[in-house]
Amino acid sequence: EGNKMESESEGPEMPLVCLTDFKAHAREQLSKSTWDFIEGGADDCLTRDDNIAAFKKIRLRPRYLKDVSKVDTRTTIQGEEISTPICIAPTGFHCLAWPDGEMSTARAAQAAGICYITSTYASCSLEDIVATAPGGLRWFQLYVHPNRQLNKQLIQKVESLGFKALVITVDVPKIGNRRHNITNQVNLMKSLLLKDLGSPEKGNLMPYLQMSPIDSSICWDDLSWFQSMTRLPIILKGILTKEDAELAVKHNVHGIIVSNHGGRQLDEVPASIDALTEVVAAVKGKIEVYLDGGIRTGNDVLKALALGAKCVFLGRPILWGLAYKGEHGVEEVLNILKNEFHTSMTLTGCRSVAEISRDLIQFSRM
Repeated sequence: EGNKMESESEGPEMPLVCLTDFKAHAREQLSKSTWDFIEGGADDCLTRDDNIAAFKKIRLRPRYLKDVSKVDTRTTIQGEEISTPICIAPTGFHCLAWPDGEMSTARAAQAAGICYITSTYASCSLEDIVATAPGGLRWFQLYVHPNRQLNKQLIQKVESLGFKALVITVDVPKIGNRRHNITNQVNLMKSLLLKDLGSPEKGNLMPYLQMSPIDSSICWDDLSWFQSMTRLPIILKGILTKEDAELAVKHNVHGIIVSNHGGRQLDEVPASIDALTEVVAAVKGKIEVYLDGGIRTGNDVLKALALGAKCVFLGRPILWGLAYKGEHGVEEVLNILKNEFHTSMTLTGCRSVAEISRDLIQFSRM
């Protein structure tokens, strides 16, 4: 099974106080193939590890004697208010970490008042995800399928279900070389099929998409086709350079998620936080820029915002929370990070997200 629940007799657990604790706990809970799937990166995992290490090369410049008796973490993304600039990145197959899968994730996001990007590779039907958390702010992540008609059906469906943005992943014209997956493929497929990922009759395209190719011919000129078909704002996920950021603005997209896919695609690209600066400079404030990859502490969130991200998205830590105790585990992960971020803001003298600026940080010579 994906998750080996603990027996009652083991007595009270130590409380988990930071995201790293959740990681250690998840590693014990999950089967080896599930853990490797979640944790793995491409090739030598240099970028995966650099995503975290790069944050630690940035130092904070706190300002004191400011009235920080009231600190407000609220902000907006694409015009919608969120309680804190910490949202949920799209990751696939949440059922591997917890039986209720994406339904638990959606409920936790709704309770926390933040945005949840649902993956094309969700292991629950979109209808069930929406029904279980009808008031939640949701975006939908799309892997472009070679069959145009299928994309169109899926986009019309997510729009009718009340998803608020379409996030197109651009960094997977081909799946990266994830060595652990090659080793574990058989076990993974077995556990996924055991969990019955739904059937086309139930309106879940999952099995079909799962076995299907991602369109590697997609290019900038294709974006107008997506724009002609939906009123949803289009966000591009996976941009790492100023050149592509400029093209994104030119093609009228509404946002960019600076991301290297958690180090799962092309290894030896920059850490997300290191790529953020040139992307933010290139868009000149015309569109919102977000970041995922390597966020593990409140300081990390603060640093990303100081460098120009409007909000950050969490990938693996959400799955660790699920593995701990479903929606309540995800809520705990989000709460810990939100509280840490509130502390980081208070201790650097920021009363609102608008007060977080580039002056707060310096790059240390290491």
